[in-house]
Amino acid sequence: MKSFSFRTSGESHGRGLTTILEGIPAGLPLEMKRDVDPELKRRQGGYGRGRRMQIESDQAELISGVRLGETIGSPISMIIWNRDWENWQEAMSPLPPDPDGNPKALKALYLPRPGHADLVGLLKYDRRDTRDILERASARETAARVACGAVCKTLLSQFGVSIGSHVTSIGSVNAQAPSEFPEDINKAVDDSPLRTLDNDAAIKMMETIDQAKEDGDTLGGIFEVVVQGLPVGLGSYVSYDAKLDGRLAGSVMSIHAIKGVEIGMGFEGTRYPGSQVHDPIVAREEASRSGGIGRTSNRAGGLEGGVTTGEQLVVRAAMKPISTLRKRLPSVDMRDGSVADAAVERSDVCAVPAAAVVGEAMVAIVITEAFLEKFGGDSMSELRRNFDSYVTYLSERGYGSR
Repeated sequence: MKSFSFRTSGESHGRGLTTILEGIPAGLPLEMKRDVDPELKRRQGGYGRGRRMQIESDQAELISGVRLGETIGSPISMIIWNRDWENWQEAMSPLPPDPDGNPKALKALYLPRPGHADLVGLLKYDRRDTRDILERASARETAARVACGAVCKTLLSQFGVSIGSHVTSIGSVNAQAPSEFPEDINKAVDDSPLRTLDNDAAIKMMETIDQAKEDGDTLGGIFEVVVQGLPVGLGSYVSYDAKLDGRLAGSVMSIHAIKGVEIGMGFEGTRYPGSQVHDPIVAREEASRSGGIGRTSNRAGGLEGGVTTGEQLVVRAAMKPISTLRKRLPSVDMRDGSVADAAVERSDVCAVPAAAVVGEAMVAIVITEAFLEKFGGDSMSELRRNFDSYVTYLSERGYGSR
């Protein structure tokens, strides 16, 4: 059994979402209102979100794993109640339906949406009503992931590691990349309705989203997650499932509607010769977390051979347009096979800014696992000793000493 893991459960319109995070050391100061709830609020924002986010006001209720404001080493369990459950109690009841009840109250859907898990789920699990599939396949589940990621971000912050994100494109509108990232990326972008560092592009993005909404369509885009303060040496090259780039890619790709992940230059690096892709190595005295050695650039995105280099870790993800369209696409009625237009569920026009916050959470979870693998410890004090010893080793390591 893995010593670090997390799981979520719950349906979009069920009573709530639950999650269990295991492996966090004892002694981490943790409060829901200070450390977790603000992250849940960030996930709910962004231009282009739907009416559901006007109903919910996500807050995490702590069930176990924390006592008197500190983790105690046992699994941390949390629940996020769905306020919309009040309107769905009959449709989402675990009890058999009332034979004399109103069938419309069950809110059954039989027209799967192209691009969604509806059809493949119906065939895989031998169901007819797509609500049996879409309730769990909904991106509402990511609220529980963000809660877990918030705990991990809190742990990493104790060691000077910060994680932020920003949106680089919506549809065909691209944001101008900054020459240098702000020290606190989230502080710089969270007030932007598109969570982008380019204010001019944000205006064009909003106009594009408005047009898509008017057309009954949806939009995707690209976001970037940046991790600062990582030491060299997290991850490994010795086996395929230890490589940190592979673990990050799989984790971020698991986010709903994500269809592509790249690190550093990614696909762009294929267009240039190696001399313009790889990062020259230089001595850099202030690079204490990478043994006094740095890079003149960071095209690799902070990873070489599946191991962190000590430079900024940069992970980019492409999100497809949401699959619920008011301009409905052709589908098939699962009751009789007749041709009809796909079902319409309440949904967003664009959720890329929110997906970026989920991206932060998934990156935080993977980095925390790698951090604990490297430094170990059942308590924060033990973890701190191990980390400090390693950083001291890096700072004192002399060239040619072996």
